[in-house]
Amino acid sequence: MPESRHRRRPGGRTAGRGATDAGLSIRPKKKKTNYLLLGVFLVIALLVIGSFGLTTIPWRGGDLRVGKSDKYVEGVGVSQALMPTANHLPESQTIQYTTTPPTSGDHWARWADCGFYPDGLPDERVVHNLEHSNIVISYNLTSPEEVEALRQAVDSLGMSRAWGVTRYYDKLAPGTVALAGWGVLDTMQGVDRDRIKKFFETYAGKIGPEKNQPGMKGVGIPC
Repeated sequence: MPESRHRRRPGGRTAGRGATDAGLSIRPKKKKTNYLLLGVFLVIALLVIGSFGLTTIPWRGGDLRVGKSDKYVEGVGVSQALMPTANHLPESQTIQYTTTPPTSGDHWARWADCGFYPDGLPDERVVHNLEHSNIVISYNLTSPEEVEALRQAVDSLGMSRAWGVTRYYDKLAPGTVALAGWGVLDTMQGVDRDRIKKFFETYAGKIGPEKNQPGMKGVGIPC
């Protein structure tokens, strides 16, 4: 008799189409497993990336470097006597400060975000920034060109986006710029870029009394 075209092999399997079908039935299972693992890895990657994003939000892309000193440094501004208390008071309350602009004292519970405020900000608000080791720049400049020069000087410092508040302040004499940290004040005529930079590099993020930034020991709270 002629030999069958589908002769059985040892073990009971039939050569030809049956073996091919058996092989195809295995491959989809392996492919599904790979997709499942890929999905798991993708979820983990997104969670990790998301966690990095959340940690950068408070600084708005600013330079997270901080200054060198948590106390007054001779020659960088002038040391000021601290007021006896630093309480949070209602925003309806006006506070009398011992320096102009202030460098310590009681203040409102809400601080200002970092930025440039040509319409000014209340003393009671920015003193809270000082408590967080922010630098407050107050100005009463007499021309738009000088104001723009100040804006450019501040913007050139990456640190200012994390630690700097700049505001118009009519209590200063015309043409004056004042840099304030907690207990330190530097007053100048016009815009001195080098002095502004030195003040930030000395005190920003360090000199205020409230340092609660998670994972950053001895560092203030960025605005």
